[in-house]
Amino acid sequence: MYAIVKVGGKQYRVETGDSLVVDRMAEEEGASVALAPLLLADGDTTVFQREELEQVKVAATVTRHERGKKIHGLKFKPKRGYKRRYGHRSDLTRLQIGEISHGT
Repeated sequence: MYAIVKVGGKQYRVETGDSLVVDRMAEEEGASVALAPLLLADGDTTVFQREELEQVKVAATVTRHERGKKIHGLKFKPKRGYKRRYGHRSDLTRLQIGEISHGT
């Protein structure tokens, strides 16, 4: 059984026991989070109707907050003496997917 969930404007395919890295969430480490399902697939059954998705629960736990890999960038214009370096590290949250349940 797997589900497609929406977290922070992005969609992820998750199964029970998966570890997922998403954009930084405001919840503290150890907090439980309910993720918004967009689709649920279990063998030959697929649930994607809004009325049925309201019964689907995807539970996750915030494992830790971390930083992403450093990204380096460079702007350069030849013959003008223009060079600019920049860097960026994303703030991320690691989620542990707990239980995926369907109400019916």
